Amino acid sequence: MTQKEWYNKKRKIMKMKPMGDQLLLKVIKQETKSASGIILSADSSTFGKAEVINVGEGVRTMTGDIIPMTCKVGDTVIAPIAKLSGKNGNEIVLEDETYVLVREMDIAMVSRN
Repeated sequence: MTQKEWYNKKRKIMKMKPMGDQLLLKVIKQETKSASGIILSADSSTFGKAEVINVGEGVRTMTGDIIPMTCKVGDTVIAPIAKLSGKNGNEIVLEDETYVLVREMDIAMVSRN
């Protein structure tokens, strides 16, 4: 894929904006082997990492005010594996890439890039 094709693909995905306090995440694959070569089981971690691709505008209060999102595009987040697995109906495919939609309140930690 050329750089121009990659840029156009990313632009199409960025046009899709999550609603409310939803985050569009690209899951970062977990290592299956340790540094010494030991194969790790899938249950060895309860949290996984993901990159924030796009964010909603925030959650609305009862008075109509918007509480802005804490996570920003490009951040790396840590969330429970159950939320990142896509097995609970939150998986979405855009431009042949698989993403997950997660509410911001389900994020455990965020790393600014």
